[in-house]
Amino acid sequence: MGEQKRKKDTKPEFIFGKKNYKWLFIGLAFIAIGFILMAGGGSDDPNVFDSSIFSWRRIRLAPTLVLIGFGIQIYAILLNPNKHSKK
Repeated sequence: MGEQKRKKDTKPEFIFGKKNYKWLFIGLAFIAIGFILMAGGGSDDPNVFDSSIFSWRRIRLAPTLVLIGFGIQIYAILLNPNKHSKK
């Protein structure tokens, strides 16, 4: 009897708060955009060289966006949603 009451009284809590999930989805968006920008640039004919694989977008921009996305993910995991600001 006591165990059923205890299970009834406990409210399920999520590990992360609303703020954490918002930052997680922002980080996922950055990672997805980075991988989308890295895609493509190949050639259908293996005998023809296509220099578009060395474009600034694929070499600099896309990996930077992916790394920023991973950084945002780490921030979202470490963020304390219960911390109240003193403003």
